[in-house]
Amino acid sequence: MNKKKQPTGVISNKRARFDFDLKEPLTAGIVLNGPETRSLRSLHGSLQGAFVQIIRGEAWLMNCLVTPLKTNAAHLPSEMQNRNRKLLLKQRELDDLIEAKQQGNTIVPLRLLTRGRFIKVEIAVGRGKKQYDKRQTIKKRDENRNTARELKNR
Repeated sequence: MNKKKQPTGVISNKRARFDFDLKEPLTAGIVLNGPETRSLRSLHGSLQGAFVQIIRGEAWLMNCLVTPLKTNAAHLPSEMQNRNRKLLLKQRELDDLIEAKQQGNTIVPLRLLTRGRFIKVEIAVGRGKKQYDKRQTIKKRDENRNTARELKNR
């Protein structure tokens, strides 16, 4: 009855919430092959610099790095680690993404999740922040941290 427990966790894009003003996230499936699935379940991947692009009415995850496990290195060559991966969405969700893209917004992956035996990508539509917006975000974060510290010390 001892089953191997695989690490459950998420691979997140930490800069996405800082660099973009995001709307409500969507969850999409992702088309992977076997070695990629095993690598992502072991948290061997990165969403740093990844983005979603609409090509011929389909959503594709670009620039997502999946590094192989030591046992999978032969099955996942270096040119396959950074390949484009198709996202699985309902047509209504895809139409909303196409409309948002035409308005000049960016579609950003937020995190890779494991849902049972499936691996999902959480994506969100966002608008890129300007430099002064980022400074305001840092200032608000510092103010919240200081007020929390003062309340804790009382």
